[in-house]
Amino acid sequence: MTLDSEPDLSDFSRIDFSNGAVAAVSGGSDSTALLLLLKAHLDRNAPATKLLAVTIDHQLRPQAAAEAQAVARLCAARGIAHRIFAWSGHKPSTGLPAAAREARYRLLAEAAEAAGIGLILTGHTADDQAETVLMRQARDDGPGEERPRDEARGLAGMAPATLYEWRHWIVRPLLRVRRAELREFLRREQVAWIDDPTNADTAFERPRVRAALAEGDGAPRVAEAIALARKAAVEREQLGHRAAMLIRSLASRPAAGLVRLDQDFATAADSRAAIYALRILLAATGGTAFLPDQARSEALFGRFRTGPLCATLSRTVIDARRTGIFLHRELRDLPPAVAVSGNALWDCRRRITLGDSSGALLIAPLLVAPLGAALAAKRAIEGHGTPASLVRAALAAEPALWRDGECLGLLGEGPMPAAVAAYPAVAPFARFLPSFDLAPADAVAALLGAAPVPASPFGGHSAGLPRANA
Repeated sequence: MTLDSEPDLSDFSRIDFSNGAVAAVSGGSDSTALLLLLKAHLDRNAPATKLLAVTIDHQLRPQAAAEAQAVARLCAARGIAHRIFAWSGHKPSTGLPAAAREARYRLLAEAAEAAGIGLILTGHTADDQAETVLMRQARDDGPGEERPRDEARGLAGMAPATLYEWRHWIVRPLLRVRRAELREFLRREQVAWIDDPTNADTAFERPRVRAALAEGDGAPRVAEAIALARKAAVEREQLGHRAAMLIRSLASRPAAGLVRLDQDFATAADSRAAIYALRILLAATGGTAFLPDQARSEALFGRFRTGPLCATLSRTVIDARRTGIFLHRELRDLPPAVAVSGNALWDCRRRITLGDSSGALLIAPLLVAPLGAALAAKRAIEGHGTPASLVRAALAAEPALWRDGECLGLLGEGPMPAAVAAYPAVAPFARFLPSFDLAPADAVAALLGAAPVPASPFGGHSAGLPRANA
């Protein structure tokens, strides 16, 4: 394999591989090319790097097991460590692609965790990016769409990197490379690949878009979609930086579960950034994975200038007063009491972890449930200029530890069983944080007291390690 035989893979040179890499390899052309190109890059530039290829058998086709073994043979011939993980159990009758994607990322993360690697690479290409943008564009333009267009976010497509579960970076180094280039590279290297028939099944949305792009006008449509994605990505990052500045300068946390925005927030000159910041804060406070509706958020922001108000949006109570704009989780739809378990995400607002297995056995009778209005009302509330009624309303929705009907205290407050730890989570980014959104995610993490965003895998940082300057 020679340098002049490779497509332009300059993104490889931007990635820090000091903590190793997991390559997701299905056996298709894109992931097979990714594996070979990555191996060549590491052999030349960082031969001591730990490289693990992982194949996920979704157990959706009888041929999948044999295809995984074919990848294993290719890896053995190239001296690459390889593991196969199976998605076992029930498969949903609807939403199968999304469920398979969730399972795939979960299993890849498990493989990375077991190997002590914080970086996962996938073979998504420029073709995949164009398909993603066109699908999102069609949803925005289609009839009956409940959520209005949010082009700065959706049309940016797939990010160069996405943080999964606030721990593992999923990097897509081939987003600027066309699939045809990768296949031509494999032909020159005389390496075969597997064509998954699912990718041509037009019962699913992506194969339908892929088939449409294979027609005569497909090339210019792909180019237009990629250009649109790049423009939208720049706009999204710029908007995120401006929103982050507003959050850092105008937002505070006077009590657990309570966010306060200065009155200056309502009159911010950059209303677009302020509305974006508001949407992120509403989702983070309410524990929702998606940002609230754009139009409803704009209407809410407009009402801040008309005087006091009390409203709800995205499971969040918004209480605008003379002393500030306060946000807290509403009591509706809180999770029921559940047994404490390791690495659980409670209400998308707290990540709960456990110590070793012996500790887990000792705390088995413990439950996590909301503190509740009755206990919150009994608490002595300090002043600091925040109305006590708001502090108590926020505390009522906060998670507490319970045993045999007795409340042991709020999670993370006071003496807790040694094996239990709880950390704030930034709800809209707790599962998936695109690199487009690092600035606002970092600002909200600092506001809530969450762990800082792990270092970017680009620009000389080691994946999984905190940045020196948050």
